[in-house]
Amino acid sequence: MLVDGKWVAKWDPVQAKDEKGGFVRQVSTFRNWITPDGSAGPTGTGGFKAEAGRYHLYVALICPWASRTLMARKLKGLEEVVGISIAEPELTDQGWRFAPGADPVNGATYVHELYTKADPQVSGRATVPVLWDKATATIVNNESADILRIFDAGFGALAKGPELCPAALAAEIDALNEAIYPTLNNGVYRAGFATTQLAYEEAFHDVFATLDALEARLADGRDWLHGQSFTETDIRAFVTLVRFDAAYHGLFKCNLRRLADYPRLSAYVARAYRLPGIADTVSIDHIKRGYYSIKALNPNGIVPLGPRLDWLES
Repeated sequence: MLVDGKWVAKWDPVQAKDEKGGFVRQVSTFRNWITPDGSAGPTGTGGFKAEAGRYHLYVALICPWASRTLMARKLKGLEEVVGISIAEPELTDQGWRFAPGADPVNGATYVHELYTKADPQVSGRATVPVLWDKATATIVNNESADILRIFDAGFGALAKGPELCPAALAAEIDALNEAIYPTLNNGVYRAGFATTQLAYEEAFHDVFATLDALEARLADGRDWLHGQSFTETDIRAFVTLVRFDAAYHGLFKCNLRRLADYPRLSAYVARAYRLPGIADTVSIDHIKRGYYSIKALNPNGIVPLGPRLDWLES
């Protein structure tokens, strides 16, 4: 991790835990917003005006948080507006690494170099996604929830496609987002990175209670979680669910049931996967290689050959 701008220790997935031994996720540190006129957003400072070619997105295909932003970029037609660099799937002792030439903007080898370039005194983990401003050579935002909404509304006329958080559904979207984040999106991590049996079991039960609830929510025949409109909540759910059988079921010990054992949820994920461009944001190969490179969970680095995911790609 970074301490006062210097990399001081090998990458470790668990850098904070609570009194029960539960995994505690780091709070994002860069919280500025891109807006159509450059005014300040809900957090941070202003000056980041929507402009084609000015911004660059750093992601890793194994990471659900980064993949949220990739999906939004696709669905809002921002591929020609915001560039991307994709990190290698395996996590190294210095965290996310880029292949030679993969970062044409800063020439970085590791993601943590972007953090120290933006703030020479920064401390904490160097995570993805990172939304970079080429004009001022700094990080705009490294919080995926913010970047989702920046891509949805912050680029104004430069963006296309339907609203991902329409005003009529905003309250319902916020409520369901808040419900599934701790119990599912972060719940699988709480299970996988728990350091005590108690913390693991609490997270495990949260994960499957939420999967059961989402399966029941789809019982009325709706296509998406809020009805017939694909929204931000569907992005948040999809990125966790599409990784479930390949990574969380085995490596993270979330093994009561597979996603394939949920007929409505697996059909829902396959339906989202077939949306134009979404399959391009998913790499099961990167997901498996990346998660199984976490030495704390898989010291020998053996990547499983399975599972079969016929339900996803059929």
